Amino acid sequence: MEFSALAESMSALESTTSRNEMVEIIAQLFKKLDAQDIRRAVYLLQGLVAPPYAGIEVGLGEKLVEEAIAKATGYSEKEIEREYVKAGDLGNVAEKLCESKKQTALFSQELTIEKVYSTFYKIATLSGHGSQDAKISMLAELLNNALPIEARYITRFPIGRLRLGVGDPTVLDALSFMHKGDKSDRERIESAYNKCSDLGLIAESYARGPASMDKFAMHPLVPVRPALAERLPSAEEIKDKLGECIVEAKYDGFRLQCHKKGDKVEIFSRRLERVTDMLPEIVDAVRKELECNEVIFEGEALAYNEATGEFYSFQQTIQRKRKHGVAEKAVEMPLRLFAFDLLYIDGKDISSYPFKERRKKLEALLKKRGTILPSESYRAKSSAEIESHFEDFVSRGLEGLVAKDMNAPYTTGARKFAWIKLKRSYRSELSDTIDVVVVGYYAGRGARARFKFGGVLGAVYDTHTDTFQTICKVGSGFSEEQMAVLQKKLDVIKTARPNARINSLIKPTYWVEPKYVITVAADEITRSPIHTCAKEGDSPGYALRFPRIIGELREDKRPEDATTVDEILDLFKMQRRADIVGPADG
Repeated sequence: MEFSALAESMSALESTTSRNEMVEIIAQLFKKLDAQDIRRAVYLLQGLVAPPYAGIEVGLGEKLVEEAIAKATGYSEKEIEREYVKAGDLGNVAEKLCESKKQTALFSQELTIEKVYSTFYKIATLSGHGSQDAKISMLAELLNNALPIEARYITRFPIGRLRLGVGDPTVLDALSFMHKGDKSDRERIESAYNKCSDLGLIAESYARGPASMDKFAMHPLVPVRPALAERLPSAEEIKDKLGECIVEAKYDGFRLQCHKKGDKVEIFSRRLERVTDMLPEIVDAVRKELECNEVIFEGEALAYNEATGEFYSFQQTIQRKRKHGVAEKAVEMPLRLFAFDLLYIDGKDISSYPFKERRKKLEALLKKRGTILPSESYRAKSSAEIESHFEDFVSRGLEGLVAKDMNAPYTTGARKFAWIKLKRSYRSELSDTIDVVVVGYYAGRGARARFKFGGVLGAVYDTHTDTFQTICKVGSGFSEEQMAVLQKKLDVIKTARPNARINSLIKPTYWVEPKYVITVAADEITRSPIHTCAKEGDSPGYALRFPRIIGELREDKRPEDATTVDEILDLFKMQRRADIVGPADG
């Protein structure tokens, strides 16, 4: 299929502010494409050439893209720079210049989706001597053959500025609409996606036949979407919900999913990004400490001080996620991995087994106690036992505990009451910190005028509508360094209008793509007429009172991993209960 069909759909997506329209546009596009082109289109719509876990990125800098535009159009790089300053969008510059090229290629051909995708894949995977010049030439060749509208998106793609806002749920809905005309197949498609985390493959398979969704299975080296925990504010409510349960220490580290197949080991983050090369001691331990050929298990990694034996905070631990200086940091801040669940072992998917059986198999696997240890775990029959373990964990500097239903299966990609977290922050004014997605930011005023940064507009995620609903304006807690770094990152993803997935009554100085997550603390959750979180009709929504940023950007979380609207409602109820009964003793 011609790439122009995809470019026209991209233009339509860019123009709409309705998520329902986005689903319809993508569904209609899919109907025109064969199965292979649907797979390529899914990747291209999301600015990818492969699923995120593959770790393959195009990553061309603006200067290299400008060189390619110059090579394709005959304009000088200085002329392109002047146009870029005026337009503020390199894609629009390429579109304009391709309409009035100073030079024309001797030969040109119609671009296909396959040609554009395969070229970007080659650019992403090319390395070695002369690769930079080769990448510029390949991009220039695409632009030589591109229609103006095609040039807009071909240029934006390698610099990561498509600005279409096509999230996974939107694609899942569009696939169902393609076959069924509604969302009736969404759950079936998502179930398959939870097990393989490759949306392009899912789309191609579904296009070939919906029955293929029932055949997807868990495989080592391919990450599964993680199970998530619910929250409750007290040991009593956990006991009422679960009865006898297993309680585990809740560590303040970063969550890892570890895979082994023979000597091959891969490690994935919570957001399913490949982090294998950043964690050499974990890779070595998975290979040497586990007596099995194949395994998939999860754990929480913490950096520690070898001299004192003390564990570092999350903000210190997260420094281990880096591309450079890995070996030096591994010596300075070695990791321990506390394993808490086992999903697959030697050819068998055990995720459907009751948790107590998975836990038993996990402990049997971790006989060699070294870098990988089982998470601290106990059975609790009463609320008093749950509370006792909670107080013990907190007294030792841990976050709290996670209570688990002993008989529950592992629920990929879902937040259910099979796991319930109880954190020490639940005993403070607001029962937890909140992870919000930055959807806009404000120009600086007064003392902050020199930063051109005055704070951000934050939103939480609505899982039912796949939208981001505003809940706060955050203007405090930022250091000067944070303001400078965040402004630089947000400037890159500014948009002229709100993304179709943003539901807001407030207009910030600048809209941005929903990409970055920050953690905020607040005094309480209040009702608000100006915020859209859980707002229905004329009734007020919910907002955070006196929000302030805590720590750095949460680069381990996707926008869809932010706090949800449902969680805000639960926290509001917890807060109300706390107001009635008073703070807990101790």
